[in-house]
Amino acid sequence: MRHSWKIARIFGIDIYIDSSWFIIFILFTWVLATSYYPERFPEWSAGQNWILGAFTALLLFGSVLIHELSHSLVAIQQGEEVRSITLFILGGVAQISGEPKQPLKEFVMALAGPFASLVMASLFLMLNFVLHTFSRPLAAAMFYLFLLNVALACFNLLPGFPMDGGRILRSLIWQITGDLEKATKIASRVGQGFAFFFIFLGVLQILNGSLSGFWLIFIGWFLHTASVRGYTQVVFEKVLKGMQAKDLMVEDFGTVFGGMCVQDLVDEYILKKRERVFMVSYGDKLVGSVCLEDVKALARDQWPLTPVREIMTPREKIQAVPPDADGSSVLKSLTAKDVHQVPVMVGDEVLGIIYRTDLLRTIKLRSEMGK
Repeated sequence: MRHSWKIARIFGIDIYIDSSWFIIFILFTWVLATSYYPERFPEWSAGQNWILGAFTALLLFGSVLIHELSHSLVAIQQGEEVRSITLFILGGVAQISGEPKQPLKEFVMALAGPFASLVMASLFLMLNFVLHTFSRPLAAAMFYLFLLNVALACFNLLPGFPMDGGRILRSLIWQITGDLEKATKIASRVGQGFAFFFIFLGVLQILNGSLSGFWLIFIGWFLHTASVRGYTQVVFEKVLKGMQAKDLMVEDFGTVFGGMCVQDLVDEYILKKRERVFMVSYGDKLVGSVCLEDVKALARDQWPLTPVREIMTPREKIQAVPPDADGSSVLKSLTAKDVHQVPVMVGDEVLGIIYRTDLLRTIKLRSEMGK
């Protein structure tokens, strides 16, 4: 199961590290410590190579963070809300409240990331020259970071959505056609084309005996998935336009007593009622919510011994939406938090619950009806 951990808050933006980040961090450190640095400094000990390798890998992901921060700061300047930035196996992603409202705003926001990477590349190249006479290993690290930041900028400028270059392409097509959905579709198709190209190159490399082909296939698969998801998100937002949370919620939801054990919750409510989320009360007071994911996180042998109130999400931490929330923002809330449901609340009163499956079913139905 994937997790993420908050490590900092910069300019009001929460910074998270996804569990997959550790894979690429270890991989980069290993390559640097066993290949890059030993070839250049054979007199160094293994410990020195590993320390410098880890130091270089950390600076690389610092560069990725600056890349994403540049997008986020431009988005904030344009009036958007940036919830967080998460570093993961293939770089980073910023959770921005919405799509830019104008082509020019998207163009500027998309260009900010590659520009920041090129600025970082210039800085590392300057440090390489300065440090060369003082510390050849540190100079080598700076040159490696220079190359990687140039590669990061160039890769992100590939004109395939949802990469920065794809967003730039979308903004240009959007400006010309005035149709965001059409622009997204074209940019997404270009992104899928690049994805298949990477996969094809990866297969060729594997056939030639190079295991690095698996990495290209993985990048291609990731890019294809992101391209399809990016276009789907725009289509969903169009379908949900004009709908509010009160139109999407289910008013018939269950409430359970916080003092009951988790085993009774499973047997008497989750399995019998075939529902996955319940509001939790204690006396006449709403104290939280409990869902199937909370139950699954608890060891099964603890179910008869643990009261529901110990695994529930407390009232003050419930991520609810107001009844007048836009349908597309509800979908983004479900997707960003990777949850299956969200309550609709006014103060402490729960009006209903929006289930992801019901929301997707509504989208499918309205799409088929041409709404």
